Amino acid sequence: MTDRYKNTSTGLSSPALDAFAITPNDATDILEVTRALYVGGSGDITLVTKGGTQVTFVGISAGAFLPIRASRVLATGTSSTNIVGLI
Repeated sequence: MTDRYKNTSTGLSSPALDAFAITPNDATDILEVTRALYVGGSGDITLVTKGGTQVTFVGISAGAFLPIRASRVLATGTSSTNIVGLI
């Protein structure tokens, strides 16, 4: 398979290189700090940023991308579903 961008440096404005499903959990960090979150089902998301701040995003629409570097997505306060971490 051809990858014409394999020798291009990656930055935060570049497309994601990989993705993983996120199960909200109050006690456990996610696999890797994200560059963004994809929200499949609408609702609220409570998370901990890479900087350690806990914040709730209210009323996120289904299909939205949230450009946030998150280290944890909390179960408490999160009603959104099908959350995907982009890295």
